[in-house]
Formats: sequence, C-alpha cells, structure tokens
Amino acid sequence: MKNIYIAMSADLIHPGHLNIVRTAARLGEVTVGVLTDSAIASYKRLPYMNYEQRSEIVANLKGVARVIPQKTLDYVPNLLEVKPDIVVHGDDWKTGVQRTIRQRVIDTLAEWGGKLVEPTYTAGISSTQLNESLKEIGTTPDIRRKRLRRLLSAKPLIRAMEAHSGLSGVIVEKCKASSDGHNQEFDAMWLSSLTDSTSKAKPDNESVDLTSRLTTVNDILEVTTKPIIYDGDSGGLPEHFIFTVRSLERLGVSAIIIEDKAGLKQNSLIETGNTQKQDTIENICNKIKAGKSAQVTDDFMVFARCESLITGAGMDDAVNRVKAYIEAGADGIMIHSKEQLPDEIFKFCDHYQAFNNKVPLVVVPSTYSQVTEQELAERGVNIVIYANQLLRSAYPAMWKTAEMILQHGRAMEADKNCMPIKEILSLI
Repeated sequence: MKNIYIAMSADLIHPGHLNIVRTAARLGEVTVGVLTDSAIASYKRLPYMNYEQRSEIVANLKGVARVIPQKTLDYVPNLLEVKPDIVVHGDDWKTGVQRTIRQRVIDTLAEWGGKLVEPTYTAGISSTQLNESLKEIGTTPDIRRKRLRRLLSAKPLIRAMEAHSGLSGVIVEKCKASSDGHNQEFDAMWLSSLTDSTSKAKPDNESVDLTSRLTTVNDILEVTTKPIIYDGDSGGLPEHFIFTVRSLERLGVSAIIIEDKAGLKQNSLIETGNTQKQDTIENICNKIKAGKSAQVTDDFMVFARCESLITGAGMDDAVNRVKAYIEAGADGIMIHSKEQLPDEIFKFCDHYQAFNNKVPLVVVPSTYSQVTEQELAERGVNIVIYANQLLRSAYPAMWKTAEMILQHGRAMEADKNCMPIKEILSLI
C-alpha cells in the first residue's frame, strides 16, 4: 500500500475533514500529522481542544492508520520523517498565505517522486465561521481559566491588553490586524486597577473595593472568551487575599498579579513625590503561600510583581526578591520599570535567564513603549501587557468631541469623530 500523509488542526471536525480522510484512505495507508498547540498558535488562535484531545479524535476516524504530531506549520520536517508517496490537501491553499507552504510540500515530495493530491474544497464549510459561532455561544469558567496556562505552553510571547468595561473587553476580544501575512490578535485581557479606577473617576489607590472590581470582571466575562489576568494591587492582608483568590478562581479568571508594596498605594508611574515603600520579602512570600494554598484548581496562578526598580532599591534587590518569590511558589514574575528606555528591563532579563528556577516573566512597557515584542521575546519575556492604552486613547477622543459640541453649539462638526449610529447599534 502507498503511504499517504495528511496534516490538520482538527480542532473542529467537519465534513471537509472527512472528505479529505476518505480521499486519502482510497489511495493507501493514512498517517495524519495533527498540528500541536504551538504550531497552530504560531499563525492563528489557540485551538479549543488541546493536542491530546484532538489527536485522540483523529485516531478514531475511519480510514486513519496512525497519528503523529506536526510541530510546525511547515510540513517539511514530518515529510522527511514519513517519506509519503502522496500528500492529500484540499485545493483551497493554492492562493494566499499557504501557497508558500504548498510549494515547499511539492518541492520536498519531488525528492523521492512523491505527489500532491488536492480534492476540491468542500463548499459551505468554514472553520472560521464555526469558531465565530462558538465565541457567540461563550465559554465556561473552567475552560477560560485553563487557557492562560495553555497559551504559556504554546506561544513564546503572550500579548495582553487592558480592559476596563464590557465594551473595551469586546475590543480586546475581536480586534485583529494583519502582519506578515497572518492575522494578529490579543491573547488575553489585563484588568488594570488603574484603568478600572479611572473609568470610575477615582484615584488609583485601592479606593475601588473588591466588590466593585468584581462587577467590572463580570461585565467583561459576560461578553468575552479570552483569559483574564487580574491586577490585584497589593493583595491586601493574607487573611483577605485568600478570599480574593477564591472569588477570582470561581469566576474563571486565570491569574492575579500582586505587587510588593506596603501602605497606601501610589501608582508606580508617578514621576515625582512617590514615597511608596516595599513590603518585606517575608510578608510577600507569606501572602503568595496563602494565595496558593487557597486555590482549588491547578489552573489558577498567582504572580508576584517586583517594584525594586521603581522604588530605587536597585537591581540586586530585585534579583533577590524575585528568587524568594519563586521559591515561595509564585507562578510568574512581573518586573516593573518606569524608565524611558528598556535598558533596565533588558539588564534584569539577563540576570533572570541565569536563574536555575524560572517561571513566566511579565513586563509592562508603558514608559518604554518603543520596545518591540520581538526584542522582549528574545530576552525571555513570556507575557507583555499593554496596561492602559485603551482608556488613555478613549479619554482624549471623548474630550475633543465634547469640546467641539460646546464650540459650535451643535453636534454636526463632531460627527466625523464618531462611529455611525447604525454601526454602534450593530456592534453588540
């Protein structure tokens, strides 16, 4: 029998997939390369089911002889291993971003006289439309909570954007942009205490209590599916922190980040007059341990945020604190800086990469915004958080519109700055 190879994501099996398998089975013995989570996440969203679940489903499809992982979007590594006589793929990849991959398949098969068979694409079936339908249905707390850990395993760098309301959550959920032939989107949401407080016209000093913060969380949970990282400020007393952890975990939040500050909170990015003190290493470690012992699932994460570069305590203090926080059980570390250049962060990353025991590393490039995601990923950063940009851009736009109406005594001049009424009615 001839050796046949198919590659598929198999996240949502539909008649198009079955047609490909049937075609391949008529030609010989079928091997399916199921793309791993990291392979899929390299060019589109994280799949709903993990690799083990997807490969089990494919292995039980009629006509499939065996399943192997395909670890890259590129077929070539698996083709060189399997040496198939025939590769089967629908004819929908002759144009667009996949045409380069198709040509590499053809060139590789030619090395041993293999060929490519391309059955007609099954009309009326769209994985993209199926995924959008699933998003409309929504998600569950358990599925959402697990998603951040899956992303950390699948992607070299996770991109998180702040959300402070249901509407801003929808923007983070739906916004896409094309880059290098691929659609880029945000992987997760950051529920910032700064933007949540500011949207309520209150100072960023923990004056907005947990009950009010959880109302915002619920507003966002109701209309989105992406994982949420919650800005927990100092976390409060350890005895109170355990209830925060349980509340967030129960709702489906993936992680909380707590900072090592003591006393009345001041925002880290205050340029002058910032007298914020850091708490002791012992107290922060005890708080981390309390939070970890309070959680019910293995999915929820407690991250520790180090402020040593903000308070002036210095690099050595930051390194020592972070090592202690990891030893105490922190699932991740956020290192913060208010320098205008990323040099200080890069220096910390160099120290961090020498650690024997590392956890995911988070940065927030609010002041050093010229740094690129590629530069951060190259230095071992795992999560980049755009912590306040949506609210900061919304306020000037609203002010300008209000000012124009006052100046002209009517709304017509401001219309050019506004979304058309018919679009806002159809937005939700």
